[in-house]
Amino acid sequence: MNLFEAVKTCWAKYATFSGRASRSEYWFIILFFWLLMFVTAIIDVVVFPDHKYMVINLTANLLIVIPSISVAARRLHDVNRSGWWQLLYITFVGIIPLLYWFIKKGDDGDNKHGSNPLQTLNEYENS
Repeated sequence: MNLFEAVKTCWAKYATFSGRASRSEYWFIILFFWLLMFVTAIIDVVVFPDHKYMVINLTANLLIVIPSISVAARRLHDVNRSGWWQLLYITFVGIIPLLYWFIKKGDDGDNKHGSNPLQTLNEYENS
């Protein structure tokens, strides 16, 4: 999966918390969100130099909150964890296991959250 496919998939599954997301889908969409925040911050500084609130950046942040949570839940499902594990973000130490799970290779076969997204993608490309 490339950056454009990840963005397309994530927006199509804007608030879908079920299913699984591959590592590439997760990390490409995170990269896109970071680039979006960087670009909107620059636009805010250029367009509103004296304004203390970054209106465009804030709007973009609000637009990506739900897809960020949903793709993270689907990524956790890929390693056979519940999406509720994201609550570990509340603790500082909880970031470590979350990062490990986000980096970890997903389950090869089906798990209780659905079929392997890479296997489904490969079957789609081969047909």
